Amino acid sequence: MAEAPVIISEVHYERLKYILARLCVECAARAVFLVDRDGQPITHHGEIGDMDTTSFSSLAAGNVAATSSMARLIGEDEFPAVVHEGEKESIFISVIGRSLLVVVFDQRSTLGLVKLRTKKASFEVSSVFDEVIRDSGALHGTANSFFAEITDEDIDSLFS
Repeated sequence: MAEAPVIISEVHYERLKYILARLCVECAARAVFLVDRDGQPITHHGEIGDMDTTSFSSLAAGNVAATSSMARLIGEDEFPAVVHEGEKESIFISVIGRSLLVVVFDQRSTLGLVKLRTKKASFEVSSVFDEVIRDSGALHGTANSFFAEITDEDIDSLFS
């Protein structure tokens, strides 16, 4: 059976954006992204310039999928975080259930600060997603009861 769709309300979306904006400031990041594990961007905050955020999100998810496979090969369930350190820019990816919190930072910050601030933000994002899933489940149950009243005969009569 397919999973019920998850619908993020405007209130939850604004809370997620606020968490990302605060994280960006607290760890002096260049940009922060929230991405689902399928590679779809959810939201972002910060200096992205002309970056292709859709491609970036997809690549971040692919990166986590690859490192999760590597983790299983060595006997780990998964790696809860992935780090890429460059000369000028670095990326820290934190896995939060079905989503990824991706922080792009430069010399203005340190990996330790990014890890510390991202850990706190991860709990907050997780809490919002718990509410989103609960609310989506309630909405899905309501939608099912509405459509349960419609019979095949009702549909046939519309097109007869």
